[in-house]
Amino acid sequence: MDYPVLVVPGIGNSGALHWQSVWQAAHPDWQRLSVEDWDYVVCDDWVSAIERQLAANGRETVIVAHSLGCLALVQWAARYARKIRGALLVAVPDPASPAFPRVAASGFAPLPSERLPFPTTVVSSTNDPYGSVDHARACATAWGSELVEVGAQGHLNADSNLGSWREGFRLLENMNNG
Repeated sequence: MDYPVLVVPGIGNSGALHWQSVWQAAHPDWQRLSVEDWDYVVCDDWVSAIERQLAANGRETVIVAHSLGCLALVQWAARYARKIRGALLVAVPDPASPAFPRVAASGFAPLPSERLPFPTTVVSSTNDPYGSVDHARACATAWGSELVEVGAQGHLNADSNLGSWREGFRLLENMNNG
């Protein structure tokens, strides 16, 4: 890939077996979001971190976001309305869901409902405990995203045993070949 990639994990920073970490290990030039606290997340802090890192990387950056990282990215987009090359938004959680980690994550609701100013693909599992397929569909529609449903694969994290998740990497490559 001939463009900068910024990996934006969710709570806990996507451990070594998470597909985001596997992808980044295979692409050492990719950057990872840098935040002070991965376990107690304040939306404004993550949005500021995204803005700082994107300001250095420029408009050709592609974001690879998972879970809460997706919410931080759409909040950033609503506040800054800056264009980037695109974003892969995997396992978008629902802040209204009973499973949402309200104690550890604050400031993410309400979700922006405007079309994002850059191309996006939302990837959803049919049995994600943090966000239903209906939630993913509603987000994709509001944000002007392509929606890809990948079947019953949980939260699309390390517990899903995706390894290098070739299907997801192909989605990333395909969305950025245009």
